Amino acid sequence: MKTKTTLAVIALVLAPSLALACPMHDGKQAMSCAEGHMLDAQTGTCVPQTTS
Repeated sequence: MKTKTTLAVIALVLAPSLALACPMHDGKQAMSCAEGHMLDAQTGTCVPQTTS
């Protein structure tokens, strides 16, 4: 029982580190803007959406 608990604790402690070390993880997150705004790809910020 003690061995299983120890292994479970080690797994829980190491899980976030292993997830970040994944080679497929590029560190980018999806971003969304509020309604009426759109993402400006050059600056990476939300800007008001213009209508024509």
